[in-house]
Amino acid sequence: MIFDRVKPLDAILATAEKKGLHRSLGAFQLTMLGIGAVIGTGIFVLTSEAAQKAGPGMLISFIIAGFVCGVAALCYSELASMVPVSGSAYTYTYAVNGELLAWMVGWALILEYAVGASAVAVGWSNFVVGRLSAAGVHIPAALTNADSLMAHISVAFGAPVTADLQRAMDVGGYINVFAIIIVAFVTWLLVIGTTESARVNAILVAVKIAALTAFIALTLPVLNSSHFGSPAEPFMPTGMTGVLGAAASIFFAYVGFDAVSTAAEETKNPQRNVPIGLIGSLGICTIFYLLVASGAIGAIGAQPVMDAAGHVLSPGTPELAGRCANIIASGAIEPLVCSKEALVHVLTVVHQPFVGWLVGLAAVIALPSVVLMMMFGQTRVFFTMARDGLLPEKLASVHTKFRTPHVVTIVTGFAAAFAAAFLPVGKLADYSNSGTLFAFFMVAVSVMVLRKRDPNRARPFKTPAVWIIAPLSMIGCIGLYLSLPLTAILVLPGWGAIGLLIYFLYSRSRSYVGRGIIDVVDDPAMQPETSKPL
Repeated sequence: MIFDRVKPLDAILATAEKKGLHRSLGAFQLTMLGIGAVIGTGIFVLTSEAAQKAGPGMLISFIIAGFVCGVAALCYSELASMVPVSGSAYTYTYAVNGELLAWMVGWALILEYAVGASAVAVGWSNFVVGRLSAAGVHIPAALTNADSLMAHISVAFGAPVTADLQRAMDVGGYINVFAIIIVAFVTWLLVIGTTESARVNAILVAVKIAALTAFIALTLPVLNSSHFGSPAEPFMPTGMTGVLGAAASIFFAYVGFDAVSTAAEETKNPQRNVPIGLIGSLGICTIFYLLVASGAIGAIGAQPVMDAAGHVLSPGTPELAGRCANIIASGAIEPLVCSKEALVHVLTVVHQPFVGWLVGLAAVIALPSVVLMMMFGQTRVFFTMARDGLLPEKLASVHTKFRTPHVVTIVTGFAAAFAAAFLPVGKLADYSNSGTLFAFFMVAVSVMVLRKRDPNRARPFKTPAVWIIAPLSMIGCIGLYLSLPLTAILVLPGWGAIGLLIYFLYSRSRSYVGRGIIDVVDDPAMQPETSKPL
């Protein structure tokens, strides 16, 4: 049978004790890690993507996405407090639903973390180019995006050459060099060490919160209520379909909180600190998101851009890039949905250019913390899968000096840099969301199965009303997944098919559980200095 390999929870905990990472993080650091992972590209960059899909109705989108993440966080908290080891949803699924589904979750998490890191790197690149341009340093478009490359590819596959698409080919670029640079820097930082990374992250989180607070203070007093709904500017110009579509994209702005659970194995007193980090970071970020989105909408409006026929253009497409270029060339004020630096653009329009420059600078300084947390999560998932024999053992190597999984970190860095070099931020975010939603769905399933299968196991944190919360999480994940663009919906099964091939051709025969190699507490190979009662 293919669903017969379940790794016992006691064995998972024993493996962590035998081959584990150093515990150095507390509740404050975890909460800062969570905020660092959550507040980032989603609010600094994807605000314009959400506005193009839903207009002012993106406020409802933020609430929907936040609610789905909230119920998922409650499920995560129970499992993370019971199984405080690396691996996140992969580990939980292995312990409850078996190896095959665990592999599929771990494979899907590549979309969440590695592709998500690429998306944030592209967002950071946009701010760097904007700050350099404001300082009079012009960077050729060929090195800042791949709009022209994507437009040429679209034409090669039969897309008609419209005026908007031609404009994208004329003014777009071919590779995003700055995105590659930031991924390389974060890779180096993660190789150095977890504690050092967390200290840097705490500083960057403070910078981001200060920037968003300044934005809120300057935009809320000047908001125009007509931007939230009027005959000329409807609140939901694309209807509920657009609101759900925006929620599916905005979901990316929240999901970083689950990276906290991947740090459980490196956390002091994880039974207490992991739930605090998960729920605390999500609550703080939700408040900021709603206030920032309200300020942006109220200050300059958030109506989507249409093509010549009056149809709403899809975010991240060469056609939208070309249309926006034409609008700007005509001398009109750049719409919010066209800006690659949404918050900076809003402050500039409301005559606060200096503060806008500072907010842009804050994004340049702080967004690397999100790249850091995304890649941190990815390397820990890969590390755990390699430790279980499902990936080459070399990936589980721990650096002799820094005590970090350096090999898998470098491999992840190369993959993330490649994706960031050629794909736009919106499409990367949607692809990332498809994997994340699958992982969240499986966590909700695992919580319910484990409640039935092992009701007496100690649960330092229990999901309240689990038979309501977990099903709500599952329904929310399915709803948001079906609201993604078609290409993003198809990415998950396509990526999953590749994962299944690798599993059956390589991983299944090398699995430690399948070969009967399961660590136990009294394993004589366990190092005495790290062994302790479970």
